[in-house]
Amino acid sequence: MAVDPLIQRLKGTLIVSCQAYPGEPLRHPETMAQMARAAELGGASAIRCQGLADIAAIKGRVDIPVFGLWKEGHEGVYITPTLRHARACISAGADVVALDATARPRPDGRTFEETVEALRGETLIMADCACMDDVKRALACGVDIVSTTLAGYTNDRPKTEGPDLEFLREAVAAAGEVPVFCEGRIHNLADARAAMDAGAFAIVVGTAITHPTSITSWFAGAIG
Repeated sequence: MAVDPLIQRLKGTLIVSCQAYPGEPLRHPETMAQMARAAELGGASAIRCQGLADIAAIKGRVDIPVFGLWKEGHEGVYITPTLRHARACISAGADVVALDATARPRPDGRTFEETVEALRGETLIMADCACMDDVKRALACGVDIVSTTLAGYTNDRPKTEGPDLEFLREAVAAAGEVPVFCEGRIHNLADARAAMDAGAFAIVVGTAITHPTSITSWFAGAIG
């Protein structure tokens, strides 16, 4: 399949994830929009963000594509878990919608495949994968992007210290012309370079750029 022009422009670039967890000081749509604009000025090619208010605020602040998702819950499928969540992300302004691509049950009873089919023609879809079974499932559905987002966060693969490069290489080999993004635990410049060298179409970095609480804890731990 042909790569959509919006996605093709992201080849070899950095997407920045701007998300704050519930209860954190930065948890506010305007704050995330400011963070996204700062990332854009620094060279980010796109923004990945969570929640309808954040998607809408960021879409109004940046001139680069917005990857939207809606997290609900803390276990099982919680990244855009239903068709309703996905369509709400589209309405909020997302150019690309990220979906959990695992085979785990979803709150609305639909499978991943059924959700993708229902969204066909409405949006570009990024499949957040945990293992090669997810990658194969996503490719069979005809998604626009597959990503290593969930590697190490299910029981399918052990959690690596940095990005799961072995998984990335396997996904790239299986994906053919479909772009494979590397996301998850890219904590430094060496991790970023390693992911690109392993064949990533683009990389997604969140914590190491937009989560000051974590970054501060790394430095505090190093000297403590």
